[in-house]
Amino acid sequence: MPAFEYSALDAEGRRARGVLQADTARAARTQLRERGLNPLSVEETRSGSAPGARRIGGAERALLMRQLSTLVASGLPIDESLAALAEGSEGRLRSQVMALRARVLEGSTLAAAMAEFPGSFPALYRASVAAGEAAGKLDAVLLRLADYAESRDALSRRVLLALTYPLLLSTVAIAVVTALMIWVVPQVIGVFSQFGQALPLPTRILVALSAFIESWGGWLALLLVAAVVALGFALRQPGVRAALDRVSLRIPVWGRLARAMDTARFARTLALLTAAAVPLLEALSIASQVVQNQLLREALARASLRVREGQALSRALADSGQFPPVALRLIASGERSGRLDAMLGEAAAQQERELDTALGVAMAALGPGVILLVGGLVLFVVLAILLPIFQINTLIR
Repeated sequence: MPAFEYSALDAEGRRARGVLQADTARAARTQLRERGLNPLSVEETRSGSAPGARRIGGAERALLMRQLSTLVASGLPIDESLAALAEGSEGRLRSQVMALRARVLEGSTLAAAMAEFPGSFPALYRASVAAGEAAGKLDAVLLRLADYAESRDALSRRVLLALTYPLLLSTVAIAVVTALMIWVVPQVIGVFSQFGQALPLPTRILVALSAFIESWGGWLALLLVAAVVALGFALRQPGVRAALDRVSLRIPVWGRLARAMDTARFARTLALLTAAAVPLLEALSIASQVVQNQLLREALARASLRVREGQALSRALADSGQFPPVALRLIASGERSGRLDAMLGEAAAQQERELDTALGVAMAALGPGVILLVGGLVLFVVLAILLPIFQINTLIR
């Protein structure tokens, strides 16, 4: 039975939105009228551009996987589990769950239903769920997917929080200094110029900068916007992106952070897929998609070819020379002991600890560095204003 997303007006003229299931759009409108609603639009949820195909976020996806795992583990069929989740959900999540249930009721597997909504359920989720359904361990796979989604979101939040303070401080400092240069400095310097005395060098520099910003500030802002747009376009070009990724890995602190983050993502994704009994070659292909750095992704593609030829995974990754030695040793240990999924998880945890350490070191240096830079700018502005004052006092005496 298809699912339809509707927009309707109630008896008081308020707009109502939601999802319901019916055989046809006409039957869906009949249901709405029976509820006392005047339907405005009724559209079947499909995997294309229909409203029901709107993507759900990582937090919503993690919640869906965890709740669905609990319901499946309790013995409820998939369609009843999805119906129970839809009743307790709202917004995009409710629309997505109802659409999945509609596909399941039509005879699709859960993995096949997810495949119609690739924006909400990436290949990692679809492959893991398909393996879980085939092995009869869907509840365990869904639980692992929930843990994976939560750990990935936590990793992204840690990086974002670490970068927020210096970026915010830098933005405020630039805004304050720019405002001083445009509105305050010209008025103050205008007073000094009435005395006809030669201004000190810092003051002359400040006056020149202020005049330049006042005259060309608008063009500079447009140039900055154009540069950002051009950079965004350039980053979409494979050659430019690969060159920048190659350079980024050589930057002392940033390269360490980028390598640790991508290795942690790859190892945790591959651990999830291997634990779900997804074939290694397919798991490698899917896991490489979560890697952001193009150079590391190309190294994984070469490693996958060597694994296809019969080489061990740890050896294939080691030959690329792009992955941390500790992670490679853990993967090799997992291959020898037959516990590859567990050792991949340990490698991911180790790289996340490495990332936390690198972030701590970077923030310990970057925070004071930004403060010193801002203090230096403020000191320069203050000196440029105070030096003429001292000079005028000397002339008066």
